Amino acid sequence: MSTPALKTGHVGLNVTDLPRSIAFYRRVFDFEVMGERTDGDRRFAFLGRDSTLLVTLWQQSGGTFATDRPGLHHLSFQVPDIEAVRRAEATLRELGVQPAYDGIVPHGEGSSSGGVFFADPDGIRLEIYAPSGADTAPAPTQGAPTCGFF
Repeated sequence: MSTPALKTGHVGLNVTDLPRSIAFYRRVFDFEVMGERTDGDRRFAFLGRDSTLLVTLWQQSGGTFATDRPGLHHLSFQVPDIEAVRRAEATLRELGVQPAYDGIVPHGEGSSSGGVFFADPDGIRLEIYAPSGADTAPAPTQGAPTCGFF
């Protein structure tokens, strides 16, 4: 008996300010709003591209993302090439978002894949990376994956 292939459907994130998070994710990832409820006690938004749901936002939390608790470590998005990562980095800088490292970095020592690592307005750790082209900078974390400890 073979197991059918699995594919991640979408990722749901708790946020503290739905309008702020919708604006951030639309600007950084060029997501479209596929559905939303922005009033009442149950506020949410469905975000995606090309009719594919990728991220759901749920306004049902307070505080900031707790990196010291079990749960989501970070959310990563692959783009086709390093130029797309550079465009995303420029958008982040326009928004005043400070990357975790100094710009685009490889995933590890000797790796060509890599990207930009940052946090959303609630402190949720995010990554935009390309499969190659990031080997022009040194890896910021020695002996461990770059995406593991930011």
